[in-house]
Amino acid sequence: MRSILRALSVLSLLVFLPVVSYLGTATGQRAETAPSVNQTKAAKPGAARSADNSGKPDDYREDFAVLPLEKNRLKTEIEILGEKDDKPGMPFIRERWHLMWRPGDPIDVFIVRPRDIERPPVVLYLYSFPQDTDRFKQDYWCGQTTAGGFAAVGFVSALTGQRVEQRSLKEDFFNQLPESMGATAHDVQMILNYLASRGDLDMSRVGMLGQGSGGSIAILASAVDPRIKALDLLTPWGNWPLFLEKSTFVPSEDRLELNKPEFLAKVAPVDPLQWLPAVKAQSVRIQDVRSDGHMPDEAQEAMEAAAPPAAEIDQFGDGAALVPAAANGRLLEWIKGRLQPDAKPQVAADRSQRVHFHPAKGETNPLGEAR
Repeated sequence: MRSILRALSVLSLLVFLPVVSYLGTATGQRAETAPSVNQTKAAKPGAARSADNSGKPDDYREDFAVLPLEKNRLKTEIEILGEKDDKPGMPFIRERWHLMWRPGDPIDVFIVRPRDIERPPVVLYLYSFPQDTDRFKQDYWCGQTTAGGFAAVGFVSALTGQRVEQRSLKEDFFNQLPESMGATAHDVQMILNYLASRGDLDMSRVGMLGQGSGGSIAILASAVDPRIKALDLLTPWGNWPLFLEKSTFVPSEDRLELNKPEFLAKVAPVDPLQWLPAVKAQSVRIQDVRSDGHMPDEAQEAMEAAAPPAAEIDQFGDGAALVPAAANGRLLEWIKGRLQPDAKPQVAADRSQRVHFHPAKGETNPLGEAR
């Protein structure tokens, strides 16, 4: 587990620090609800752990297998500015908002705006489980993400970080995977609603960058919400039967239960593999790192085959091969470019023209650890 956490944490080093290191994440339904598998009303998250802030039990209805927000019943009950960092001379203003629309599940949303820019375009950042909110508090991250006049919005997925504190010790991101995916896809839509209500952001130019499980959730959200115009996915997880069987990230003690037919049936409606062909984003990029173990190569290949015909796909033979493309903020250039007013729309092209392969750099990764 120590090596897994270390590998996941290096994305922040790779993208947002001067010294870079190793990144370590078929056909689909076009309908807005996945096949009807155990689509019963979800129990209230936190109902046994905290008071119902809605006041009325009937105010909250949520089905994690039904992705469109309008087919659920969520209402923002708490909207509090928890902290504002407006240091003179800094090129950005950082806010931490405390939002809640689900009983017992408050969410910290970091909104970072470039100084002296009216209604900037915005990019949502959702990193892979188990990464927490620490990076959103870093001035370097805020400077990189807001460079060029962009707002940045960061948050974490359900059953991650502070969002798991009120849950039973028996519940975790993987054994509650339908909720981890479905609830966070709803969160993305609710956050977009909140951002639109502010009036200080250009909601006609919204992008989302998702890594690992965050990429999975970005796919689900984009499949039902056309407000996301550009989608940048870093080794997104998906193809759950294969992922849960072979991913080195899945806890070994849970693997047997997670691979049982009844659990696979529950998680099938939120499999990004089936939703990827239906994403509504006008621009899509997938960057896959081969041989990273977290997302098996076979599952990566299946996701790439399911991508929209105009999607750009970059395949990196190993993490070291990704470094030149991602170091010193270069990873962010693509999505910011796709949100420019004069950006040309992606068009369907021959696979040889939109798939790019970058050979592995070697047997030792930039952290100096042998594979």
